[in-house]
Amino acid sequence: MTIYEVCFGLFLSSFLSATILPGQSEIALMSLIMIDKYSLNLLIFFSCIGNILGSILNWFMGFKLEKFKNKKWFPATDLQLKKASHYYNKYGKWTLILCWVPFIGDPITIIAGLLRVPILHFILIVSFAKIIRYLFVAYISLSLI
Repeated sequence: MTIYEVCFGLFLSSFLSATILPGQSEIALMSLIMIDKYSLNLLIFFSCIGNILGSILNWFMGFKLEKFKNKKWFPATDLQLKKASHYYNKYGKWTLILCWVPFIGDPITIIAGLLRVPILHFILIVSFAKIIRYLFVAYISLSLI
């Protein structure tokens, strides 16, 4: 595989992993690092960019979901939305630091859009968290080689 195919595949894996679809981009990154055939910087870069953009998509979905909150099919009840608002008001935008955590990270990014977290704050905090996560994954991978 060429570096372009690898980077595109890693980008796609990271992007989809950041959405509500299941995925394990960390395993893909670790595997590619351990092969030791491709540029470490490019692998980390495309993992981060894909994952950050996937989270931004989640924010936009949450932002648009608000207008449907009175529909029967809406995925959250009024009580759940009030709870989410309460936690957000209590802990603030810094809860976005947890966006990298499996199972809770993706819903946090959707809730951020639903609660109208300013997009610039969202991007800065989420980018920081995602970059730190992939740097940590890279560090662990390199220490296993």
